[in-house]
Amino acid sequence: MEELVIDIMRETLLTIIKVSLPVLLTGLSVGLVVSIFQTATSIQEQTLAFIPKIIATFMAIILFGGWMMNTLIGFTTRIISSFSNFIA
Repeated sequence: MEELVIDIMRETLLTIIKVSLPVLLTGLSVGLVVSIFQTATSIQEQTLAFIPKIIATFMAIILFGGWMMNTLIGFTTRIISSFSNFIA
């Protein structure tokens, strides 16, 4: 039973990482590019850092949203269909 719980926890964490990775990497990449641009031009405007990241994050959600939803639906379906294994 303990192995089953550990496997479910491992699969849950890997699914969370896999689903959130495209959005996080997009925000990180845009933030890095904006920071380099701000350093090169000596512009220290705070809104310049946030607005491109917000737009890029929304675009990543739009682009990867279907895949993210399918991944989460597949994970949820596997968990619900294996409820009989959880009852001891």
